[in-house]
Amino acid sequence: MISVQQIAEDIVAREGGFVNDPDDPGGATNHGVTIHTLRRLGIDVNRDTRIDVADVRALGRGQAVQIYLEHYHKRPGIGALPEALQASVFDMYVNAGANAVKILQRLLGDMGFPCDADGTIGPQTIRAVALAFEAAPSHLADAYGIARRNYYYALADKRLASRKFARRRDGGKGGWIVRAEEFIAPKYHLTAAQHAARVAAWA
Repeated sequence: MISVQQIAEDIVAREGGFVNDPDDPGGATNHGVTIHTLRRLGIDVNRDTRIDVADVRALGRGQAVQIYLEHYHKRPGIGALPEALQASVFDMYVNAGANAVKILQRLLGDMGFPCDADGTIGPQTIRAVALAFEAAPSHLADAYGIARRNYYYALADKRLASRKFARRRDGGKGGWIVRAEEFIAPKYHLTAAQHAARVAAWA
């Protein structure tokens, strides 16, 4: 299995460098780490007693990896999930916080293994996901990835400014959709026509 360290490094590579997109609710971001995350964790990167955009710009790749390992994998308890799920849930947690776990919990309920959709990986969720994985070991990771893709589409349905993250200017799949499908078997990827049909109502 790929190591957690490598998964974190892959996430940093996938997230890219400094961005300050006014349409992104996360605000200024570097290697996927937002200014809100730095403030929440009290990380003053340049040690000037303020945590602002300059700290986001100054954040190094290695620092981002360590933030992910500690605060997006270890503390949420993602290591307690089946190995087949960890990379996708970890990546989604970086992208969407506790919603990554809520998506999993709702999926487990739909599969007949109910647990509270509270965004916390506790004993109830660990038991439910273990039972679900035992019942469908070859399908759970794909099912989660598909649920994740649906989550992104639904966000874009509701928020006009988010649509550019789900659909490129040329109409193709946006970064959110491509990212979700990296964790889904190719046979479950949407075709260009299916994607176009899904976003047709956005006009």
